[in-house]
Amino acid sequence: MKNIRLVKNRSDIGAGTRGADMGIDAMEIAAINIENDFFNRIPAINVKTHNETIYNKVTQSFAKRIGFVVEQCNRVANTVQEVLQNKEFPLVLSGDHSSALGTISGLKAANPNAKLGVVWIDAHADLHSPYTSPSGNVHGMPLAAALQEDNMDMRINALDKDTINSWNQLKNIGTTAPKFLPEHLIYFGVRDTEAAENALIVTKNIKNYAVSEMRYRGIDVCLKEATDKLGDCDAIYITFDVDSLDCDYVSRGTGTPVSFGFRPDEIKHIITAFLKTDKVKCMEFTEVNPLLDNKANKMAETAFDVLNTCFNDFH
Repeated sequence: MKNIRLVKNRSDIGAGTRGADMGIDAMEIAAINIENDFFNRIPAINVKTHNETIYNKVTQSFAKRIGFVVEQCNRVANTVQEVLQNKEFPLVLSGDHSSALGTISGLKAANPNAKLGVVWIDAHADLHSPYTSPSGNVHGMPLAAALQEDNMDMRINALDKDTINSWNQLKNIGTTAPKFLPEHLIYFGVRDTEAAENALIVTKNIKNYAVSEMRYRGIDVCLKEATDKLGDCDAIYITFDVDSLDCDYVSRGTGTPVSFGFRPDEIKHIITAFLKTDKVKCMEFTEVNPLLDNKANKMAETAFDVLNTCFNDFH
């Protein structure tokens, strides 16, 4: 159905904890261990990283290493744009979630007039800006950058000129306008947020399908509603952050694990429902951290199982 091209982005400089750069290799090991040749069958591009900069002193505490994140997101955006222009489907495997801004920017650059829909499967809203972030970790900022949302009403940080310049560069990758509209963003499983993010979710009327809601109302009912909501979009991007999974049920092999998440079968159900619309033009898997896994390589094994189940029939 789709001519898939793997885009391997081993960068984890946007995260607060090191180790997500090894997530892709951990997924490949998971495939090898069950004698699955998925990674041999699907051609891949390796994106250059700036991971060596983790040893540098952090000078922008409200947006740590943001200058390097800008460079990395530009690389990812250019790669995704090129893959799409070659009529291939970019299946992006990333270290930390800051790269999602690059992926979305590349999708928009390749389809400048398209109305984009975003399916964000995650425990976190990732709607902070450097002005509101309590941690300064840029993997909590990709959606704010994509929406070009500073959220100054909830400002807690005073930024220096270099940070402001880098943030503006990040927001303008691919296009100087917002990549999509808030009404075309749908969350699945978001349950660990701060006040600044909650304020945007309310004021922008962003839909979040909580785990409890989907189980109470029925997953098929919610997915029919969600796919209808993005029915007028020309292209859909899906991102799957593994911390959307229940860390107590699966494992803690991710940088920011959160309890009471989805089961793997529910994640497969969500992804498959959108793939069936034939509007999905790009997907991303992210935040597998084997260094934090309390069950050997369980998180990478689970992520690969989702990947293989959802995409094996599409190649």
